[in-house]
Amino acid sequence: MSDRPYEVADFGTVDPVRCPCGWARRAFGEASGGIASVHVVEIEQDSQPHLHRRTTEFYYVLEGTGHLELDDDRVPLRPGVSVMIRPGCRHRAVGKLRILNLPVPAFDPEDEFPA
Repeated sequence: MSDRPYEVADFGTVDPVRCPCGWARRAFGEASGGIASVHVVEIEQDSQPHLHRRTTEFYYVLEGTGHLELDDDRVPLRPGVSVMIRPGCRHRAVGKLRILNLPVPAFDPEDEFPA
């Protein structure tokens, strides 16, 4: 954590990591004190269903089209659409998509479970 009252993330310099949806660039997890993190995620066609027991996720579609599978529902996705996913909801995004993901509290790999 910095002594400054703000943090800056340049996602062009953040290394991507593998996730059930594809590839995620993650920022601010530690800097926020665990309050939230911000991810830019490149969704892959073979994304895997998963869930979080403690985390609420906000998806905001930046690019592409597809859909989000949420338990037994299917929500169409296109740029400008945002979805809030509560803890315990099995989900996966399908399609060629680039999303902004805001996990609250900050992403914790121990809170990600295959579904």
